[in-house]
Amino acid sequence: MPFVKATKHEAKLRLALAGPSGSGKTYTALQIATHLGEPIALVDTERGSARKYADIFNFDVLELDSFHPQQYIDAIHDAENAGYAVLILDSLSHAWTGKDGALELVDKAAKRLAATYRSGREDSFAAWREVTPLHNALVDAMVQSRLHLIVTMRTKTDYVVETKDGKTAPRKIGLAPIQRDGLEYEFDVFADLDQDNTLIVQKTRCPALAGGVFPKAGREVADILNTWLQGVPAPPPASPAPAVPLTPPTVFITPNQLTRLVLFQQECIVSDEAFKAHLLKTYKIKSRKLIPAAHFQAVLAWLAKQRDARMAEEERAAIAEEGTL
Repeated sequence: MPFVKATKHEAKLRLALAGPSGSGKTYTALQIATHLGEPIALVDTERGSARKYADIFNFDVLELDSFHPQQYIDAIHDAENAGYAVLILDSLSHAWTGKDGALELVDKAAKRLAATYRSGREDSFAAWREVTPLHNALVDAMVQSRLHLIVTMRTKTDYVVETKDGKTAPRKIGLAPIQRDGLEYEFDVFADLDQDNTLIVQKTRCPALAGGVFPKAGREVADILNTWLQGVPAPPPASPAPAVPLTPPTVFITPNQLTRLVLFQQECIVSDEAFKAHLLKTYKIKSRKLIPAAHFQAVLAWLAKQRDARMAEEERAAIAEEGTL
């Protein structure tokens, strides 16, 4: 694999704005977006609050009432297909802590999986194995998007007491953003907003913004970013490989079916050893929980067959014993 000379291509912005309530996240995002390019689309998770700026800025809005990561992914693709220049996700924190967000999905998965365990213990690690791919898919959709992307994130808040002109007063400050740890590394620019609506650059790939502090950020920040994002035209994407038909994911038996199966196994007097040997030989699995739903009836039929065979054997033995009397 040969190395090639590095070339700076035209790029799309990935900007994250984090701050406590009242720091101006939505307004600042719209202000910067307006000077980046139009048309602008905004995904609103804040109960329609973005509409309050419709008399100041020109943008289209999509209001979500479920914050499942797939909702965000679909919105990103819809904005791309509709030809928007800039997309604002306001806010990305809801994909983590909101209704149907990642944390709620993990909680539901842990409870569902616990119902299939004999111990009934919730296993958050197993639940995260289901949810992490969804979160990663959302990150990929943002990073690979074909438009400028600005996201806002709420921050955990605290208060500090400050003294000014001989007077003390509490001031709200933002702490860590409410999202998965390390997400800020996925963005070109990550900035905090304080209660005075001042944008403070914390991390940037744009040298002209390094260490920048911008009160009421807007055109100045957008102009710096537009200049930095310029470059030679990006090469066209490689032709996609021919689609390979995907094997549908295996759907396993439900907790209710599992309970029914265990009871029927006991009724048929089939030992665990014999049952596991059958599952391993027939389905290449070692656990009842991994029985494909499509084969549930076949497994019940096998258990019934073992019961019938045992009863027939017992009947023959009883007849033979009577003949010796």
